[in-house]
Amino acid sequence: MWLFALFLAVPLIEIALFIQIGGLIGLWPTLLIVVLTALLGTTLVRSQGREAINGLRQTFSDLGDPTEPLAHGAMILFSGALLLTPGFFTDAVGFALLIPGVRSAVYRHVRARVTVQQFSYGPGGQRSARDVIDGEFEEVEEVPPRPRTGPSRWTDDKNTR
Repeated sequence: MWLFALFLAVPLIEIALFIQIGGLIGLWPTLLIVVLTALLGTTLVRSQGREAINGLRQTFSDLGDPTEPLAHGAMILFSGALLLTPGFFTDAVGFALLIPGVRSAVYRHVRARVTVQQFSYGPGGQRSARDVIDGEFEEVEEVPPRPRTGPSRWTDDKNTR
């Protein structure tokens, strides 16, 4: 139900802001602001996205938990979508998600509300004794290739005529 309310409220907020700001500064400056925020947002998302990917790589190389860097990357991606969507409210939320402190606060809030179930491998990356892999197999005899007689396929038909 809250998702429906969100989908209803966001466009209404955007329309109200467009009317208010457009009436205050005019049509062309309003449209210019929308285009400039999209361009600025794209630039910021690219740079922050690179930093998020580098953080994720570092976490993988340190064999750490990639949950937080992945969440930051997802929030940066979402902020990029919000910044490309025309509107002042979506731009404000998009720019807020580009602030690392805001992303960390959102991550802590979501992490407190979500239960994560984990699994792990045994030492050295091996599966532990409690893991069972069930499967079927069929032995196949390898048939040696027949020796080719006659002209090569490369010189057949089109090439020899």
